[in-house]
Amino acid sequence: MKKIILWQTAFLGDLILTTPLIASIKNIFPNSKLHIITKPFGKQVLKNNPYVNKLIIFDKSKDSTLKLIKDLRKEKYDLAISPHRSHRAAYSLFLAGIPERVGFDKGGFSFLYTKKAKHAFDGIHEIDRNFRLLKALDKNISEENFQRFPQLFLTKEEDQFYKSIGLQDKDYLLIAPGSKWKTKRWTAKGFADLIKKLYKKENIVLIGGKEDKQFTDEILKIAQLNPINLVGKTDLRQTFSLIKHSKGLISNDSAPVHMAVAFNIPVVDIYGPTVKDFGFYPYRNGIIVEIKDLKCRPCGLHGHNNCPINTHECMEKITADMVLDALKSLIPDLNYTNYI
Repeated sequence: MKKIILWQTAFLGDLILTTPLIASIKNIFPNSKLHIITKPFGKQVLKNNPYVNKLIIFDKSKDSTLKLIKDLRKEKYDLAISPHRSHRAAYSLFLAGIPERVGFDKGGFSFLYTKKAKHAFDGIHEIDRNFRLLKALDKNISEENFQRFPQLFLTKEEDQFYKSIGLQDKDYLLIAPGSKWKTKRWTAKGFADLIKKLYKKENIVLIGGKEDKQFTDEILKIAQLNPINLVGKTDLRQTFSLIKHSKGLISNDSAPVHMAVAFNIPVVDIYGPTVKDFGFYPYRNGIIVEIKDLKCRPCGLHGHNNCPINTHECMEKITADMVLDALKSLIPDLNYTNYI
């Protein structure tokens, strides 16, 4: 029985976008044991995932890399696959003595991999880019084994969370205003104007983590309205339920977009400093709203906490009507008002 370890300790969205690779590995090697190394949030993202035999939680800010390497050596893995392009992943898997190691050619210490896949921000989606790792492993692997969409698995009880707060299936719109990077957030005024246009006709629910609370409060102060505000009040599993049963989602270029894709929920993805060519756009049922002809875009893979040229016009120029038009094209029966 083949024993496989997959390393993905990048951001939340990256882990969600790795779930198709996880499923595909088990499709290709159905009798294998598949273990996943991930950050603490992996407990919630990969809970109930039928393709994962063991979860190894690694928090690089607290946990010992040396201990992890020793633990990996004891497991005697046959194969390691790393979609995460970090130096730590490459040297840890090498020092763990795993005979076959597959990673990206542009990753840190990529020379330590026994097989390498091409990595480029050339418009290919991250899901398909990760599949290059499988092709590098064996060019004859059939793409019929590839699971194309992210998967998140809820229990029946978790699935019904949205009902516990008085919501009805497909009867509300979600807005996720937060992002780890400040320049990736659409403006507070933009979100406020959108809420004003939708508030009287649609049930609006705001979602996000505790770190998004201050920005959300700023939005609501401008809007002077009181939609359901769940920012900082739900965990990931509860958020999955809210997204799965929503009518649609409006989000910055952040993890909630990929959660919506997992449940095939219409999603408007607002782009500022990042671009579609990076490959993190909605894989299905989504539309990107962006200002296309700015010479300063992209200014970085992840965005910044402050605009490098101090204009933030990539977000300032996006209007509520632009976002609303995108939303209408996805949800034809959308109810709204032109009054602000």
